[in-house]
Amino acid sequence: MMSNRKRKASSLEEPACMLCGQADNDPNIFGRTFGQGWIRAHEFCLIFANIFYAETLSRDGTVGIPLDDITRKVKQANQKQCCVCGERGAAINCAESSCGRSFHLPCAKDGQCVTQFFGQHRSFCFEHCPRQTAVTAPSKGTTCVICLGPVGDSLSYHTLVCPACKHAWFHRGCIQQQALTGNSCFRCPGCRDSLLFLVEMSIIGIQIPDRKPEQEDNDAYASLLQRHRRCNAIRCRHPEGRDQADIRGPWQLIVCSSCAAEGTHRECSYLSNTTATWECDSCAGLGTGKRQSAV
Repeated sequence: MMSNRKRKASSLEEPACMLCGQADNDPNIFGRTFGQGWIRAHEFCLIFANIFYAETLSRDGTVGIPLDDITRKVKQANQKQCCVCGERGAAINCAESSCGRSFHLPCAKDGQCVTQFFGQHRSFCFEHCPRQTAVTAPSKGTTCVICLGPVGDSLSYHTLVCPACKHAWFHRGCIQQQALTGNSCFRCPGCRDSLLFLVEMSIIGIQIPDRKPEQEDNDAYASLLQRHRRCNAIRCRHPEGRDQADIRGPWQLIVCSSCAAEGTHRECSYLSNTTATWECDSCAGLGTGKRQSAV
């Protein structure tokens, strides 16, 4: 299992993090970048390498980092080979006591490793990382409720499901992007569950910052959580297509009351104007999709 790690900085470029060897400074991946002089360390590399630092500013206005601890950790890491990219200098160890695997923070995703951004900030290799348990695998043709791309036919590191409704499937990358808006509005894009959803996503390695979203991020997140706007009936009867709908009448779009991830025109599922709720095939039982309640 090899990772396409970005090259380290040369002597003429920005100095690289001493723990992962990368000069990149994307805060969504590495957190903040701390340094003293030409010594650099990423915030998340420090955290997952179990190096504690104090939030004290040095004379030049940068956060002070424990150079002795970093130097000691680097020496130890140089004796270990990353289980993903094969290079030495892997400072993050698998939390499983019987496992000797280590990896670089930037290699975690490529190697299907998990880093938990809460509590003891534990890390796990691809073999020992926590996994979801779903009652059933996604049915053929299931799409990500966020990007609408296919999710495959099995639960995996990259394919996740809401632990509450168990019907909303999504890609790890898609839900991670939503989570970056902050824990105050992070929830299942389908059923909107927040508590159970947030806990499980944290356990399986989704980074959920403890912050309120910026206004523009909030608007973007709200846009992602808009109600489903497409008819998913096997045969859509609307003359202008599945993406068209009216406010009321036979072409009003009714969204599944359980998962909110599928919808149908009243006409396409033979729903009367008095029908208030409807469930899709997945929620009502495959082949039915007719569980409904009248007003």
